Amino acid sequence: MTDLAATQPSMQSISGDAANGQTAPLPAHDVTDLGLADEGVRRIEWAEREMPVLRLIRQRFERERPLEGVRIAAALHVTTETANLVRTLKAGGAEVALSASNPLSTKDDVAAALVARYGISTFARRGEDRDTYYAHLNAVADIDPHMTMDDGCDLVSLFHKERRHQLPGIWGGTEETTTGVIRLKAMAADGALTFPVIAVNEANTKHLFDNRYGTGQSTVDGILRATNLLLAGRRCVVAGYGWVGRGIAMRFEGMGARVAVVEVDPIKAIEAHMDGFDVMPAAEAARWGEIFVTATGNLNVFRREHFVEMRDGAIMANSGHFDAELELKALAELAEGHVREVRDNVEEYDLGGKRLYVIAQGRLVNLGAAEGHPAAVMDMSFAAQALSGEHVAKHHAELTPGVYVVPEHLDREVARLKLEALGVTIDTMTEEQQRYVASWQEGT
Repeated sequence: MTDLAATQPSMQSISGDAANGQTAPLPAHDVTDLGLADEGVRRIEWAEREMPVLRLIRQRFERERPLEGVRIAAALHVTTETANLVRTLKAGGAEVALSASNPLSTKDDVAAALVARYGISTFARRGEDRDTYYAHLNAVADIDPHMTMDDGCDLVSLFHKERRHQLPGIWGGTEETTTGVIRLKAMAADGALTFPVIAVNEANTKHLFDNRYGTGQSTVDGILRATNLLLAGRRCVVAGYGWVGRGIAMRFEGMGARVAVVEVDPIKAIEAHMDGFDVMPAAEAARWGEIFVTATGNLNVFRREHFVEMRDGAIMANSGHFDAELELKALAELAEGHVREVRDNVEEYDLGGKRLYVIAQGRLVNLGAAEGHPAAVMDMSFAAQALSGEHVAKHHAELTPGVYVVPEHLDREVARLKLEALGVTIDTMTEEQQRYVASWQEGT
């Protein structure tokens, strides 16, 4: 476990947003190597070029300071796009402490840049073990936040399980992922959730674009970077046909793969069928497929009885938030310890008569083996995140504990700003049309 005593502020010349070139104390942090900061800044600035909506929001935040004095504890993927989100929150006056939401998604150069150049307290190391991961969550919780920003609900869960004394001081939070929203809704149903949380994942600008187009592309990108396989003609199985599964299936098909979908929801299953994909149960798919991707938000989607049916050389990856979608403990037992890394981010499980492969340890393949979503997609998601954080800060006294959708006017504002940035114009209704849609009296 990392010695967090070593993360106390130290003196170093920092520049950019943090200190404008002046010598200033570094914020509390635990990162791999501060010497990577220059590279991190270059990549953060490159991502910013593709994030015009968030940039416009940051400019307004700098003028209006709507988050002045607000402390935000965040557990997010520490990527170039996230860096631009937390810079925006800081520009609005917030004190932000950031930890990783996945041990393999952290980009060490980005973490270094956030600390050394932008003055943001960051606790994240790529490949950190479980103890370090939770130590980092506790480190950001130590700022005694007014708000949380979560990617998977681990931070909210920590407060409700182990740090309940801090709950009265938390105004509310936001959640970015499907998996996190599932957990939050379960907490709300049990009467356990003590503050309001806006489900950013449920915004149209999030699940229609981020989940479908972003995850679809980045998942396939992660698989190809890890394996260098040709997808054309291969049998690819997608478990789950929500927004993420739709995007993955679409991209596999676009690269010439034969695609089958595994589903438990009859409505989603018939949708997949009508979209032109084969639909089959997991037991049948295990015998049919060559590449398997999970995207369900559930656990043990492919498990022991499926592994024994899979063909030699089958490859598995996960695009759900947690690494529980593949029953890796059972796979390791079947391999009897015969596990080795055969390529970066690819582990081979030798089952005696055949070999099965797992990418990125069954963690998020698009972040574990690639760079996650394109910045142009995250621009909309993080714009919704920033505006939702502002909404919580302004209206928390009016909100009761529960899970809320992003207010429609904020969702539409994000879409409007994105269209403006793209140079796309749309029509507006005439006064006559507005009266017509607002009336019930017109008929045949």
